[in-house]
Amino acid sequence: MKNVYTVTQINAYIKRMFSEDYALNNIMIKGEISNCKYHSSGHIYFTLKDAGAVMSGVMFLGDRGGLKCQLKEGMNVIVSGRINIYERDGKYQIYAKEITPEGEGDLYKKFEQLKKELEEMGMFAAEYKKPIPKFATKIGVVTAATGAAIQDICNISARRNPYVQLYLYSAKVQGEGAGASVASGIRALDAMNLDVLIVGRGGGSIEDLWAFNEEVVARAIFECNTPVISAVGHETDTTIADYVSDLRAPTPSAAAELAVFDVYDFLQGLDACADKLQRNVEGRYNYYTKLYETYLLRLEKKSPDMVIKNKYQDLEYKKELLFRKVRSRYESKEREFLVLAERLNGLSPLNKLKGGYGYVSDDTGKPMLSVKNVKKGDSLSIRLKDGTVMTKAEEIIYTE
Repeated sequence: MKNVYTVTQINAYIKRMFSEDYALNNIMIKGEISNCKYHSSGHIYFTLKDAGAVMSGVMFLGDRGGLKCQLKEGMNVIVSGRINIYERDGKYQIYAKEITPEGEGDLYKKFEQLKKELEEMGMFAAEYKKPIPKFATKIGVVTAATGAAIQDICNISARRNPYVQLYLYSAKVQGEGAGASVASGIRALDAMNLDVLIVGRGGGSIEDLWAFNEEVVARAIFECNTPVISAVGHETDTTIADYVSDLRAPTPSAAAELAVFDVYDFLQGLDACADKLQRNVEGRYNYYTKLYETYLLRLEKKSPDMVIKNKYQDLEYKKELLFRKVRSRYESKEREFLVLAERLNGLSPLNKLKGGYGYVSDDTGKPMLSVKNVKKGDSLSIRLKDGTVMTKAEEIIYTE
């Protein structure tokens, strides 16, 4: 019985056959682009056709560095890559690594050769890139006077900042002598001491843009003292001028956005800064006013006059305190004295005399405390409350 295979097995087998074929893994095919779709994922899906057949193709996001042009319907191109089968659908297609317009392969080789030479010379080095001024007011433009590029630049400049001055050097940007014309324009505007230059043109084929791939233009940009923004073609177009310029803009319109600052945003920002500055000034003023008042109070407290006043006030307080203490002590002693005086008065012999008692002493004033000390005939002195009686002892009577 013959072997029976699944669809998956057959597709896998055919895929291996494609993968093992050297010719199919490194092939160049020419044809016309149709059904071209730029997917949101970054992949590009297209159909390649000629008069007798069609072939599906895809260029993945990671391979888009090999895309040298903007793919359009009806464009004749040469696609380099590999042919293989998409197993799920059983369809073979070309997986593109590089896509160039047909007949322009020699120009791309020339482009890559010049790019390599200038890069080795250091003309693309970051250290030679000049910063683009943030507030440019004088902007030079090297482009065709009748092209869409200058119209876009003028419209955007007028919308963003009507005060910016544009200086146009009408250069030939396509055909024989275009490179020399662009280089002359760069040198002429560089001598005018402008703020920034925009060098470029609208989109087109590699042949249309070739003036900006010439060495004379690259050297004019590199030697220019004025910062240069390149604005050649569409976003996917890349020229030698883009590599050597100080800044690359994807389109002339984008170059105008980068070169011309929005005066209305600037003024709005200026107002916001002024408000912030006002708040800061008021805040600092209030802070230093309070600080001044604090230091003033400290200074007043340290001043000789204030020190004297404080010392005088302190002295008055202590004086009053001392006076109250002395008065309190005096009154206390006075009360104590009166109590003692009263006690002493109570013990005074003279006070006893008022009650009818007398004080008896001998003729020398010695008190007679007992009859045993008196002899008959002794002179005695009897002190009464209102005087003294002098007498003699005639008789002594003992009561004990």
